[in-house]
Amino acid sequence: MAKPATPNLLQGTLDLLILHALQRGEMHGYAVAQAIHLSSGEVLKVEEGSLYPALYRLELDGAIKSRWGVSDNNRRARYYALTRRGRKLAGEQHETWDRLSAAVHRALAH
Repeated sequence: MAKPATPNLLQGTLDLLILHALQRGEMHGYAVAQAIHLSSGEVLKVEEGSLYPALYRLELDGAIKSRWGVSDNNRRARYYALTRRGRKLAGEQHETWDRLSAAVHRALAH
């Protein structure tokens, strides 16, 4: 049986997912993508072409900070962590998402 297609993410949803993943602690980009994939029940897959521009945008916005380090497989990697602003933004975006998803659910129920 064919596996269902991976749904496209709404604008801004990727930022929320990244901020949520980083609430668990500092991680490199690949680990962020894996955290999103695994926490979604392996439904959502974040491609590099979407992930790294989003990380860059969040860093420019002051929501996350980064540093260079060495990964578990001994490779140079950029590690990302939430800032105070990022923690606040994650909470705000989560509340917005809850309202939006409830509204969509109500609309689809009628």
